[in-house]
Amino acid sequence: MKITILDDWFDTLRGLPCFQKLAPHEVTVWNDHVQDTDALAERLADADAVALFRERTQIQGDLLDRLPNLKLISQRSVYPHIDVPACTRNGVLLCSDQHAGSPSYAAAELTFGLVLAAMRQIPQQMASLQAGNWQMGVGHSVRHKTIGIWSYGRLGKAVAKYAKAFDMDVQVWGGEQSCAEAVEDGFRKAESREAFFATSDVVCLLVRLYPATRGMITAADLAAMHPQSLLVNTSRAGLIEEGALVKALQAGRPGMAAVDVFEHEPIGKEGHPLLTMPNVVATPHIGYVSQEEYELQFADIFEQILAFDRGEPIAMINPEVWKG
Repeated sequence: MKITILDDWFDTLRGLPCFQKLAPHEVTVWNDHVQDTDALAERLADADAVALFRERTQIQGDLLDRLPNLKLISQRSVYPHIDVPACTRNGVLLCSDQHAGSPSYAAAELTFGLVLAAMRQIPQQMASLQAGNWQMGVGHSVRHKTIGIWSYGRLGKAVAKYAKAFDMDVQVWGGEQSCAEAVEDGFRKAESREAFFATSDVVCLLVRLYPATRGMITAADLAAMHPQSLLVNTSRAGLIEEGALVKALQAGRPGMAAVDVFEHEPIGKEGHPLLTMPNVVATPHIGYVSQEEYELQFADIFEQILAFDRGEPIAMINPEVWKG
């Protein structure tokens, strides 16, 4: 098969053990990012299969209509960046393992790392030191602080365990089932949505982005947070009402934010308002970016390609393509 891998920015995959799975095939790896339809159509013209790095490239109908040779898109996790009906219309099978049994521990680790970094002002203190100064302020400990987790899914459970190890008080919000599971595990459900935001010193958003969850965090939710509180978003920027976070931080409620995600990625030289704010710690969507996580994810992605080649596809999102 002719296999094309997009957006391997640091040429990481060739050095992973799982890359050997593709040894019998003709593999092309692109180390830059393009979204232009003409450029992508040229790059993918001969590809039988495309392997994606999560949501780095949008795969939409105008592109798929120009790829008559494409038979398979293989990736992992959710797929809001892929036009599934257009895949089906063009006879392209989408395979994406939803990894129901385990969270992305790399993302969970980064989430709690951002909690510590923001609360203790680690990036700001480092910048002060590098500038030839000494301490620039006084941060906050997390011990005995209340951390609010929305919601108690796979990532939420992992972050709750980290928080418990730091002697934080954990409260949750979200769907009835996830809240019930949290209570069974010894954690507390907030009395109400408003109380969740008002009484949490740290709020972590750990929710997948679907049409139903887009904009679910409103300006009113953020305004309910207190002036020394921290909002952490390592899920998707679209969970928050557009423009609401910048305005809330300018108003001082919450007092801080730590984000790993932005509305439009990657951010170029045009920048983003959050990057100019002294009360914000920001990282460039590195939640899942670690050698260990790549090996875990791409072992699945490559196995999906091999299964397709054997005539036994797995993790099919639009199985009607295969049946047809």
